[in-house]
Amino acid sequence: MPARSKKPDEAGPRDSETFGKPVGIEGGFGMPDNRGGHAVVLGASMAGLLTARVLSESYERITVVERDELPAGPEHRRGVPQSRHLHVLLARGTSILEDLFPGFVSEAVIAGASTADALARVRLMVSGYRLLQRDVGLRTVLAGRPLVEGVVRTRVRALTGVGFLDRHDVVGLTATADGRRVTGVRVQAGGGAEQSIEADLVVDATGRGSRSPLWLEQLGHGRPEVEKVQVGLAYGTRTYRLPDGAMGKDQLMLNNATPGHQRAAVLAEQEDGLTRLTVAGMLGDKPPLDPKGFDAFTASLRFPDIFEAVRDGEALHDPIGFQVPANIRHRYERMRSFPDGFLILGDAVCSFNPVYGQGMTSAAMQAEAMRAVLAGDRALTWQRFFRAAARAIDPAWQISAGGDLAFSGVIGRRTPLIRMVNAYLPRVHAAASRDEEMSERFIRVAALVDRPEVLVRPGTVLRVLGRRGIEPEA
Repeated sequence: MPARSKKPDEAGPRDSETFGKPVGIEGGFGMPDNRGGHAVVLGASMAGLLTARVLSESYERITVVERDELPAGPEHRRGVPQSRHLHVLLARGTSILEDLFPGFVSEAVIAGASTADALARVRLMVSGYRLLQRDVGLRTVLAGRPLVEGVVRTRVRALTGVGFLDRHDVVGLTATADGRRVTGVRVQAGGGAEQSIEADLVVDATGRGSRSPLWLEQLGHGRPEVEKVQVGLAYGTRTYRLPDGAMGKDQLMLNNATPGHQRAAVLAEQEDGLTRLTVAGMLGDKPPLDPKGFDAFTASLRFPDIFEAVRDGEALHDPIGFQVPANIRHRYERMRSFPDGFLILGDAVCSFNPVYGQGMTSAAMQAEAMRAVLAGDRALTWQRFFRAAARAIDPAWQISAGGDLAFSGVIGRRTPLIRMVNAYLPRVHAAASRDEEMSERFIRVAALVDRPEVLVRPGTVLRVLGRRGIEPEA
């Protein structure tokens, strides 16, 4: 049974009740490429929504199972506790979402989002240097997670054959007796009776709390190798209404943490003309969550710009806190065996230090990798997908996990390459504070448009090392 060709935005059924009953699918397991039948996506996060969009090009039906009750619009929900903090959709993520959902950026703006050039109106204060700014033609979407997720969810609901089954917990997988193929999932609503949903493909997009390692062990495949970079990150967030011109011409300011100054902050325009500030401390340095303590923490940053911007602003709520103990990466691509009919994507594979703002964009890059694998003539196998996903994850992991290992108190494996890169990057920042071309090269990597390797090409290295004498400003 070949995959049916259809337009991405064809209107389709939205009644989730029709997707909540046990499902019997014709074909599926006998298909040479495992496509054309029913796919189940676990989790209606950004990763889950983008997965459903990609699978809609190859599968007749997709059921998205979500524990929360999904809101009709851009509202916070219990399953995304970090949604009240500042979010940025990096340039690479913006480009992918615009490709998957033509008109996405315009819809986000209509819903209240701001957009900014990734460098022209972004003030980067890194390693003690202020990077030069110029228009680089890369769009960044500045908006809270509920708004971005709400726009995407509306578009996914309109896809033919896609249904949502919210308010259902995933109890576990169903599989063949030998554990070699996943055949579906068991779900439960409100403590009621379990239901089985048969599927040709199940994708876990349930985030950091994913139970896939346990499920794989129960099926006889063991657990994946796990890499951890323990940062002990704590952050706090406030939303402000700022006076006109408080940020100058800029829409986002970033003050990064460095080994000598391990506090960081990001201030950015968000939805509906508001501005959100997230401040962070590493290795147990927690921002106070009382207003005065929060202000004092902000004033202690290496550069004064962010504190000066918010000092006269109207804070709309008390600080809200969140903690992330570690960057975590599950190396599913290195497993020796894995069940057919099952894949994992998003934070369930790799979760990052959120200060780098990579989460939504990394999920988009993994979905893009899945789309490329599905577009090929060969079978959709776990080996092919996880290799492609690993390549998509590598740049963000090198930036965030590698960058965090510059701090001596951070626990993780420091390879000679990581040590060399962490010694080299401050020189890149120094060069970017005096050289617009270097500033653009850096932001293209930070925005995940270009891979980190471009910064160590011979011409770039010569340009960087030729500016050794520049001293940090702060």
